Amino acid sequence: MKLTLAVALVVAACAPAADDKDVGRLPEGPGRELAGRICMECHDSGNFRKARLTSEEWSDSVADMVERGAKGTPAEIEAVVQYLAKNFGKGAPVRINTAPFAEIRVVLGFTVAEVRALLEYREKHGALKSFEELLQVPGIDQAKAEAQKSRIRI
Repeated sequence: MKLTLAVALVVAACAPAADDKDVGRLPEGPGRELAGRICMECHDSGNFRKARLTSEEWSDSVADMVERGAKGTPAEIEAVVQYLAKNFGKGAPVRINTAPFAEIRVVLGFTVAEVRALLEYREKHGALKSFEELLQVPGIDQAKAEAQKSRIRI
């Protein structure tokens, strides 16, 4: 019985954490599919989307993941680092139509209630078409959104 439980826990821990839909929300570009395959084998994109690291910091983070068991050739690992640095580097904007809860909360500083309001709005109405539409989402602090305007990409 204990052996069966232990095997079940190991299998569950190694199961892919993300689905194709989560990968599809990542920004387009070289390295996207690799990031999906390598990074999201163990966790969802919220783990890295909320980070805004330098290229060197991304390199260290990915190297740590490789030491923990992430698999990829050296060229694939380098492509993932470049993808993450470009799309989730220090100055990278938040793509408000695809950003998960964690990215909006951490990077933009929205409250839990504001993030929930935005996610519910996206679910009901689809992708935002303009920044002005974001300002009209019920529950969003307009002043806070305006203050983050330069960090938000529609």
